[in-house]
Amino acid sequence: MTAFKDQSAFSPLRIVIYACIAVFLYTLISITADMSRLHEIPALALRHPATTALIEQRKDEARARKRTLKIQRSIVSYGSISPYLVNAILVAEDAGFWQHHGIDYDGIAHAIRENWKHRRYLYGGSTITQQLAKNLFLGTRKTMTRKIAEFLYAKALEEKLKKRRILELYLNSIEWGPGIYGCEAAARTYFATSAAELSAEQAIRLAAIIINPRRYAPDTETPVIIYRRRFIAQTMLEAGHLDTNAFSILPFFMTNNTTNTFTNTAEEKSSNE
Repeated sequence: MTAFKDQSAFSPLRIVIYACIAVFLYTLISITADMSRLHEIPALALRHPATTALIEQRKDEARARKRTLKIQRSIVSYGSISPYLVNAILVAEDAGFWQHHGIDYDGIAHAIRENWKHRRYLYGGSTITQQLAKNLFLGTRKTMTRKIAEFLYAKALEEKLKKRRILELYLNSIEWGPGIYGCEAAARTYFATSAAELSAEQAIRLAAIIINPRRYAPDTETPVIIYRRRFIAQTMLEAGHLDTNAFSILPFFMTNNTTNTFTNTAEEKSSNE
């Protein structure tokens, strides 16, 4: 009888059950650790964070290479950001921002369909709120538990903060190049102007490179970036965010040396997803 009990303790079914319990506990512990900064969200209604998880991650990566990363970041209010940039970012990253509650399930479904259709990574499906959660609290490391934490942080951000505040925090935390964080630093670095004074062309150039800002710059001329500029400009025109005069002087439609498809997974994959 004892031998039978000893053998049954290690039966395949018990092993599977124990494994499932172990995985569940590991997942629970990992998510709990990732969610340790949830209590910080209410304070974001009144102040900007001194740093972000993404900035600290980039500093750690630089130190690992025995380098020093110079951080350029200046906080500006929502009213001090060009409407052209606000609308270009919404078109490029999250057209349904004002309607969803942190997670755009239709957007996720669309991303899955399009990625499957084209057999490559074209769309990430992450909302601006999800991207903000990742920038502020999680960094770019991709794991299943991190994705769950991202969803939970996004829901909490939407519950505690107004939409306009979420967008303001996002625009001040976007990575726009090595050491460049936020729209003011990007405007100063690339165009020697303020975020408030960005033109339609400059705004579209900045919005187009968010998919991989450490690889692309506003003057990049690759098919994927040319296509994104044209898409953003055309969509802004159709939505009434650009008048025909402003649209007509944009230089993005002067040549035909591009394609309407993204060229390869390495180029397409967004570091902000």
